[in-house]
Amino acid sequence: MMSDDFPGWHGTTIIGVRKGGKVVIAGDGQVSLGQTVIKGTARKVRRLSPGGYEVIAGFAGSTADAFTLLERLEKKLEATPGQLARASVELAKDWRTDKYLQKLEAMLIVSDGKDLLVITGAGDVLEPEHDVTAIGSGGNFALAAGRALMDTDMDAEAIARRAMAIASDICVYTNGKLTVETLEA
Repeated sequence: MMSDDFPGWHGTTIIGVRKGGKVVIAGDGQVSLGQTVIKGTARKVRRLSPGGYEVIAGFAGSTADAFTLLERLEKKLEATPGQLARASVELAKDWRTDKYLQKLEAMLIVSDGKDLLVITGAGDVLEPEHDVTAIGSGGNFALAAGRALMDTDMDAEAIARRAMAIASDICVYTNGKLTVETLEA
């Protein structure tokens, strides 16, 4: 049993950027326990291919919980091939109402190259207003940097990489060891 003074797991920043017909999801690899870096090279951005349709996903939060959610998302996508938004809404409904899933602590950013969505345990499926979204410990730093860079001539991947570099300079729970996945619309 955990005591009340358990420092808790922190780490990971994930950003999603849509620009110029491409969507990029990038994530760092840091996992921290309190003030200690446990691992710096965790891979929290994945490529999925349910039903032959490419989807990229990044997660923040508990790894085991995120893998459970990714497996559920894949099943939803197999049931509704090529319909990421519908599968995401179905996952969010299950996550909100299922007693087992309600205990899961993670967030997802997903894209099929066209849609860019954030899925939360509160039942939300959110599409970013400005084609940039971010989650995790340094998510607000990466989001601010990404939004500021959208008006430049940088492409989606360059924006994601630069925003993550800025977040890693500011947030002690974010590092610069990135996993980057790209899809074209």
